[in-house]
Amino acid sequence: MDEAVGLRTLEKDDLEFLHTLYNNGEVMSYWFEEPYKSLAELQDSYDKNMSNPHERRFILKKGEEKLGLVELASIDYVHRKAEFTIMIDPVQQGNGYAITATQLAMNYAFSNLNLHKLYLVVDQINEKAIHIYRKAGFEVEAELKDEFFVKGAYHNAVIMSIFQDDFYKA
Repeated sequence: MDEAVGLRTLEKDDLEFLHTLYNNGEVMSYWFEEPYKSLAELQDSYDKNMSNPHERRFILKKGEEKLGLVELASIDYVHRKAEFTIMIDPVQQGNGYAITATQLAMNYAFSNLNLHKLYLVVDQINEKAIHIYRKAGFEVEAELKDEFFVKGAYHNAVIMSIFQDDFYKA
C-alpha cells in the first residue's frame, strides 16, 4: 500500500535535511537567496521562531521520507493573509509532490487558520512552478521588474494569490 504524502510540523531533527536544501545553489536561486546557511544558524533560527504565531513550518513527507519544506510565513491574523513558500528536495522533484504540497498548505491555511488570502512570490522564469501554482488555483496579481539579483542578473518576480472563497469553489 502506498503511503500518503502529508505535512508534519518541522522538528529540530529536521534541520540537517534543511541544511542540505539551504546550501544547494540551484534550490536557493529560486528563493532569491545565496546558498549559504550554517547548521548553527538554522538551529538558532529554529529556537527563536518555534513558537512564533506568525509562521507555520512543515516538512513534506511520505511515510518517514522527507520530501521538502512548506511554510506559511508572515501570517497576518488581522488581514487574514499569509505568504506561501515551498522547497522540494531536488531528488524528489518531478514526482508531483509540489502540487500535493501546495494543496495541503492551502487547505491548512484556509481551513485551520481561516485565512482569506494566500500569496507567493515566484521568479518569472520559473515556468514549472508558475504552472503548478496556476493548476492549484493561484492567479497572477502583479509583476515586479528587476526585483531580485540571481546568478549575475536581475530577475522579474511574479506575485500570485488565491482567496479562500476561490479555494472552496474549486
